[in-house]
Amino acid sequence: MKSYIAKPAEVERKWYVIDAEGQTLGRLSTKVATILRGKNKPTYTPHVDTGDHVIIINADKVVLTGKKLDQKKFRWHTGYLGGMKERSYRDMMQNQPEKVVMHAVKGMLPKNSLGRQMLTKLRVYAGPEHDHQAQQPEVLK
Repeated sequence: MKSYIAKPAEVERKWYVIDAEGQTLGRLSTKVATILRGKNKPTYTPHVDTGDHVIIINADKVVLTGKKLDQKKFRWHTGYLGGMKERSYRDMMQNQPEKVVMHAVKGMLPKNSLGRQMLTKLRVYAGPEHDHQAQQPEVLK
């Protein structure tokens, strides 16, 4: 018996909408990363992008447990000498909540070109509206 290997041209992609209101950031991110990778499908193949498109709405209402809002830091480097920057997650949630959710999901995807390709299928919106009604996305609980 042969193993089934999905071919990139044969992959059928669906669109899903996930409401992030009241959900914990880490648990939401694992669900989204699983869908982006395609691990929820029986046709999952590790070296092929078999995942679906995901739209996350209400990213500004996602929850971080404990004291993470003040203690956890969002760090990046500008590329210049001494260019290490950091912000608390409280500031990031007020100014750029989409970036917080995107960063959490990105950390759960493979660290290679396939993972970067999977991340392009993720759309994050701070409010309840999105621009993808034409794709007829399904609502996921």
